[in-house]
Amino acid sequence: MKTIKGPAVFLAQFVDNKAPFNTLEGMCKWAADLGYKGIQIPTWESFLIDLDKAAESKTYCDELKGTINSYGLEITELSTHLQGQLVAVNPAYDLMFDNFAPAHLHGNPKARTAWAVETLKKAAKASNHLGLKAHATFSGALLWHTFHPWPQRPEGLVEMGFEELAKRWLPILNVFDENGVDVCYEVHPGEDIHDGDTFERFLAATGNHKRVNILYDPSHFVLQQLDYITYIDHYHEFIKSFHVKDSEFNPTGKKGAFGGYNNWGDRAGRYRSLGDGQIDFKTIFSKLTQYGCDVWAVMEWECCIKSPEQGAREGAPFIQKHIIEATERAFDDFAGAEIDENKLKNILGI
Repeated sequence: MKTIKGPAVFLAQFVDNKAPFNTLEGMCKWAADLGYKGIQIPTWESFLIDLDKAAESKTYCDELKGTINSYGLEITELSTHLQGQLVAVNPAYDLMFDNFAPAHLHGNPKARTAWAVETLKKAAKASNHLGLKAHATFSGALLWHTFHPWPQRPEGLVEMGFEELAKRWLPILNVFDENGVDVCYEVHPGEDIHDGDTFERFLAATGNHKRVNILYDPSHFVLQQLDYITYIDHYHEFIKSFHVKDSEFNPTGKKGAFGGYNNWGDRAGRYRSLGDGQIDFKTIFSKLTQYGCDVWAVMEWECCIKSPEQGAREGAPFIQKHIIEATERAFDDFAGAEIDENKLKNILGI
């Protein structure tokens, strides 16, 4: 068993053009003052990290770590969720996902994909320079628009889609392997890796690449009505990253899992601030601890009701309360005794 590290916070949702959310030092002080011990850094925010420099310069990374450590914080993982999304984009989504790429790549999907691939490779080198062992990202999606098969999918389409997804990711995975870093795909609606079956399809398509792992976020499973507890039993050996985010699912006679195209506040499935949703975090933390998952508990704030300020204030103590200090001894050790083979035989009557 292993004690989960934390509490930590994913900075992406808190970035703003106002202090303290517009500088690295400001965000570090803010997080530390709230009781967080780690930060997950979104690499698309250049004021938090210069990914080009981080990939090239160990000195730059040492200085970055030094600044963060001076506030009593550690880097949990780097995140390339936006860039990872661009590794695989179905043409139906080209226009909307162009916003995730630099302006000079808009309208040029091939160049955008190439840029995303190179960015992920830089993130692998930067993670190594920072001494990190896990990296958080999205898989992207070529098949998502076919998740509800109407019209029926042609035979072989899903297999070809995962073969292509693996083909795009394998060069990236190999660079991460060279740098000793696991790629943790956030299992998430909108991604081709969105549940257990799709994770297994992708893993098989990569030839069971050892750097293919999971960022576990139970909030997305509630919206899919997937058993997020048993998921840990199936995939605990792959869970190398952990987002602590709450959600709820309240279907009505008018809407269910698909949400009726409503805004988040009016959907049956909604993301909520920690403790306000339906997720059984007590069991989740127990399972992850029991299985020895070496992860940071990273709060990701996404709530359609509560303010981010309140969500952040409440997040650190919520996570701290759920972290279990893994025991190093059995509760009944006091009743044990040294092994005596003759006594064992007597007990067995042999």
